[in-house]
Parts: sequence; structure tokens; C-alpha cells
Amino acid sequence: MINKTLISLLGATGSVGKSVLAVLNDNPDLYRLFAVSAYSRVEQLFSICEKYHPVFAVVHNESQASWLQHQCIERQLRTEVLVGPEGLCTVARDSAVQVVVSGIVGVAGLPSTMAAAKAGKRILLANKEALVVAGDLLLKTVKEHGAELLPVDSEHSAIFQVMPPNFQVGVCPPEVRKIILTASGGPFRNWTLEQMKNVTPHQACQHPTWSMGPKISVACATLMNKGLELIEGCWLFGLSPNQVDVLIHPQSIIHSMVEMIDGSVLAQMGPSNMQIPIAHCLGYPNRIPSGAKPLDWHSVHSLTFEPVDESRFPALQQARAAFLVGQGMPCVLNAANEIAIEAFLSKRISFLEMTALTETLLAKNWPIAQSSLEGLLALDQEVRQVAEEYLSVSSD
Repeated sequence: MINKTLISLLGATGSVGKSVLAVLNDNPDLYRLFAVSAYSRVEQLFSICEKYHPVFAVVHNESQASWLQHQCIERQLRTEVLVGPEGLCTVARDSAVQVVVSGIVGVAGLPSTMAAAKAGKRILLANKEALVVAGDLLLKTVKEHGAELLPVDSEHSAIFQVMPPNFQVGVCPPEVRKIILTASGGPFRNWTLEQMKNVTPHQACQHPTWSMGPKISVACATLMNKGLELIEGCWLFGLSPNQVDVLIHPQSIIHSMVEMIDGSVLAQMGPSNMQIPIAHCLGYPNRIPSGAKPLDWHSVHSLTFEPVDESRFPALQQARAAFLVGQGMPCVLNAANEIAIEAFLSKRISFLEMTALTETLLAKNWPIAQSSLEGLLALDQEVRQVAEEYLSVSSD
């Protein structure tokens, strides 16, 4: 009998979480859910508990926990309900767990990711903010405690899959010249700045190729998501920003590329389906079924590429500048971006005002000399507070 790999799935009801569950359904003899979590979709989390019978479920607050625990008891489920960040860290570092899927969106996923690293787990990293905010600290923790960091983002998974066999996370192999991140361009790829002035939240959430939550969809529409991926790529692959190119590739078939020093370019291709990079991480170094429908090459008529117009999408410039300043500046960028997206989704600011807000906040004098998790989280909160004060003044 094969011992099943036990998984803590943090962010079980989001788009990444749903894709993880789909891969598990395709590989029932290999994996078992040990723990699951959700922030607000507690009824969906209960449905997951009914189907998979995890040992633990983690929710945001006590009222959610009371409701979920009651439902589990009524259905005679043995799932124990935990609460908040400490509950997330508990299931991330539990000695029974081999794999932790870090699928919580935003900086909220950072403490549990760090807990998994300190416990030496295999971390399937779908939370790009963990590396953006605390890249140096996270990579040092992973190395110190013998953890394993595998990228779930389709772009970074693509790069990881075509890296040389001797590749180690955080160290650029000598035969690699640069990487090329591909981007769909979002829903406003061909829009003018004048047209983008009146973009609505609904329009911004209509991603042309991927099905994601509102926060990531809006970040893709401004290309800030690609800026954060640039920072993430620098940490993961040991690169400087001038070794990371970004190309618009509307078909989203080539998920990213690696250029070698001899001029060869290696690409990973496939359908736009998160189950593929998730299956790659779960099975690594072996391949397992993902459940994704194969690409129909007869329907692919062209693969096109174009440069990013950074006058219309300045987020990439902001990301490069933040990484080059270093220390806590990427943390400032990330916090400013999260507040800007929340303000846009609640219709407090316009679409174009999002990157204007991040630019304003990046120009302020921040205490960026942070090297601890506590210091970075404090900086994150300070930026959010200043951003909210700025928004309040602007709306008066």
C-alpha cells in the first residue's frame, strides 16, 4: 500500500485551491488533504470538508469557526476547526504534513509560508507576495531549514521546468543569460489611456485567458501582477531586473522562456490551465496526470509577441525600481498595490489612479531597512495606513 502524501491546502476555495482539488481528484491514490483554509467562503469550505474529510479546517474568525464546527459535528465529521493566522501556521508546520500549498492571496499568506519553510516542508508557492515582500528572508529560511520551494505561478513554473538539471532556487545557472516572462496583456492591451480613464471594476476583472479572483484579475489588467512576477522571478532564479524581459503574448500558450548563453531559447507551452503547474509541483521530479485537457494544436493558428507599452502600463517600471532599491521597498510596492486595488474595486479611485497611487507612495520616505518578518509586516501596515489617509484626503 502506497503511503499518501499529506497536504495542507491554504486558500482552498480560491482559483488555485480549486485547481489543486481537481489535480487531487485525478490522483486519489497519491495524496490526501490534511488541512484546508478559507477566508470568507465558509460554506464552500464545508463542502470541501464533507468530500475530503481533512483533519483540520482554518477560517478567519470565531463566528465562522463556530458555524463550521457545528456543521461538521452534525455531519459526524472529525474535522477540527482552527482560527486565524495562528491556525494557518499550525497546519503549515504540523509534523504530519509533507506539502503545503501557499494559495492565500496577498501578504496575509506570508506568515504561514514562513512557518512552512521553518518546518522544512515542500512549499507549492502560489502566493507571489511572499517572495515580493520577503524574498531574501524566505529564501534564507528555506535553505536553513531544508525546505523546498516550488513555483506554482504558470510563468515561473514554465521557467523552472526548462531550467538546467543543476538548477537551485535562488541561484542563476551559468548557462542562463536571461528569462522572458510572457503576459496576455490583459483586457486593455489595445486601449488608449483616454479609453482606460473610464474602466469599470467589472471590465477589469474580465481576463482574456485565465479565470481568477478579482484582486489578481485587476492586477493583471494594470500589469502590476507582471511587475510582481518580475520581482518574484529575480528572487527565484537569482537574476537582476535587466535579466528579466516581459513580452505580450496574447495567445497565452507559451508560458515563459529561458534564453541560454549560446542563444538557444527554451519554452514551456500548454493550455491556460493552472492544474498543469500544480501537478508539476506535486509530482516533482516525476510527472503525474493534471486532468487538464490537452492543447489542440490544429486550432493554434499563430503565436505572436509584442513589447509592453510602459507609458500606458507603468507598473513594470515601478517594480524594477522597487527591486533595485531593495530592502523593504518591494513591501511598500505590494502594500500600496493591494490598497489601490481595494480602492478601485470599491469605486473610490479610477483605474488609472491605481498606478498613480503606488507611484506616490513609493516616493515617500519609508523605514525600509527591515530584515525580520515582524519588521516587514509592520512596514506593510504602515504603508496601508498612509495609503488610506491619502485616499481619505483625496476624496474630500
